[in-house]
Amino acid sequence: QVQLVESGGGLVQGGGSLKLSCVASGSRFAFDAMYWYRQAPGKERELVAMISNGGRENYAESVKGRFTISRDIARHSWYLQMNRLKPEDTAVYYCHARRVISVEGETDRYWGQGTQVTVSS
Repeated sequence: QVQLVESGGGLVQGGGSLKLSCVASGSRFAFDAMYWYRQAPGKERELVAMISNGGRENYAESVKGRFTISRDIARHSWYLQMNRLKPEDTAVYYCHARRVISVEGETDRYWGQGTQVTVSS
């Protein structure tokens, strides 16, 4: 059974930094893509950043230049370095992983339980 566990959230002042970590366990095979999402109160869950197994990165416009996603395949982990944090970055952050399981493109998807990030003004 695949489990994802996030850590690293907390309270930080505006302009500060945090680094989130996500560790996967129970997976025999590598993921095709690893993600960070976030959900603020009263808002839809939104994609923050993605990194593919090949290392291709994508970011939401709102975090470009401030956040960096990285991965450590050997440790079954990926990370989100968040710099110059703003109050509007306050949300629960979730890690997410996708694995393609068929030539037709079917996928297995996994979610962590979320970690709270609160940025004070």
